[in-house]
Amino acid sequence: MSSIEELQKKIASLESELKHYQNAGAREKIEKMSAEVVDSNPYSRLMALQRMGIVTDYERIRLKSVAIVGVGGVGSVTADMLTRCGIGKLILFDYDKVELANMNRLFYTPDQAGLSKVEAAARTLSFINPDVEILTNNYNITLVESFDRFMETINTGGMDGKSPVDLVLSCVDNFEARMAINTACNELNLNWYESGVSENAVSGHIQFIKPGETACFACAPPLIVAENIDEKTLKRDGVCAASLPTTMGIVAGMLVQNTLKYLLGFGEVSDYLGYSALNDFFPKITLRPNRSCDDRFCVQRQQEFDLKPKPEAPAEAEVSNEPVHEDNEFGIEVVNESVEEKSPVKSSQGLRLAYESGEKHSEGTPQSPQSQTVQDDVSLEELMAQMKTI
Repeated sequence: MSSIEELQKKIASLESELKHYQNAGAREKIEKMSAEVVDSNPYSRLMALQRMGIVTDYERIRLKSVAIVGVGGVGSVTADMLTRCGIGKLILFDYDKVELANMNRLFYTPDQAGLSKVEAAARTLSFINPDVEILTNNYNITLVESFDRFMETINTGGMDGKSPVDLVLSCVDNFEARMAINTACNELNLNWYESGVSENAVSGHIQFIKPGETACFACAPPLIVAENIDEKTLKRDGVCAASLPTTMGIVAGMLVQNTLKYLLGFGEVSDYLGYSALNDFFPKITLRPNRSCDDRFCVQRQQEFDLKPKPEAPAEAEVSNEPVHEDNEFGIEVVNESVEEKSPVKSSQGLRLAYESGEKHSEGTPQSPQSQTVQDDVSLEELMAQMKTI
């Protein structure tokens, strides 16, 4: 080994030691600052939501487990926000590595280049909040040999290690992975959120999928999924998707906000919420399931949902026709002073008249001779004079 290579190796080792001591010093400083704070609760700012009556019991967030598939531009920021909110358990899925091209996004740093995304994310998140349990899974869930492992993980990923996760968040960037998540959640009957950002980076969306109750990802699939087109063939040489940290941060914020509302039971959880950056438009709709969905488990969940008892609509209060006051001590009368308008002539079979009747013409508007009528009190001389003018 040359002296240059030995020197480079020694420099890398020293940099690693320096970073370790810096992290240790920062952690010691944080612990010292925490000791000086009167409020012993590390989430006091978030607990204020409970004191203000927004959330009934915010500390329940520590009992929740969430799986995040894809820790790229949206997924990494989503994991960061949930960690800062004090989520109990995070299960991360991804198989890519951190590249310098990812530095145009939030969360990752240049010194993490070369690490797997789940490993880099786990290191950062554990430093932000060591109370969060973080599990990493560095494999492709779309592969046949990995799919069963993925299903097993989300089906036993609860806080107790036996029950399913409370929610699955899809932050992937391809339809194949979305379909894999859709298939798994339909089969296991797990609620999940699908999210995405457009290739031009100026729009995005989140979609809450409750198997059997709302449309799954296969109910109204994109064209390339419906026609079984290999999306790899759609890639164009020299052309890559655009990326904006702003759009991805907004979509991640909408995703985490609705995740918190769902987990803690406050506010209204959006079924579908879109975002268009060009005109700041936020469409909000509900997508109903397709009875002819190709996913057999989706159809099965629909049948199960149909058999569930539905909550009864609140009964309308009966309107009383009795007067509010039985006596009328001051003799007050209610008089209708509005001018009654003549009701228009109604035509049969849903048709309406194309022209208005002559009664609606103003007095100053001259009428045609054909529309003039003969009055009974007109004398013979006046009638002859009228005839001469015709």
